[in-house]
Amino acid sequence: MSRRGWWWWAALTPLLAVVAWAGFAPIKLPSREALFEIPHGTYARRMSGDLVDILPSSITLTLGLNDVLLLRNLDEVPQQFGPTIMMPGQSFRLPFEVASENRFDCTAHSSGQMIVIVEEKPVWPWQKIRWRLRHWQNS
Repeated sequence: MSRRGWWWWAALTPLLAVVAWAGFAPIKLPSREALFEIPHGTYARRMSGDLVDILPSSITLTLGLNDVLLLRNLDEVPQQFGPTIMMPGQSFRLPFEVASENRFDCTAHSSGQMIVIVEEKPVWPWQKIRWRLRHWQNS
């Protein structure tokens, strides 16, 4: 093989190793909870005309990996999420057991709604690679 051929092989080997790891290694997370906090002063910012969304408009969870939504209200006023009213300092845990797309009323959004998408756990190598790429891009 020519020198050029060896160079390409040497350059591609680490990339192939990373792709193989991403596809076959088990996915482990430190917690099954996805934490989102409503910061102190959210209500005051809204009342002053600031339309900033404190939480993302949609949250994606994965069954068996991070399938528990944990909301924490650090604001000084109650906040609504779905049928629940979170008092100041209170947390709300919502576990999911099936893949679904859920719409919840949410006072931490200017639109008044938040979508929680719950995906199946990635099993096949390409699913794991896509899952890892999406989470590396979002972090």
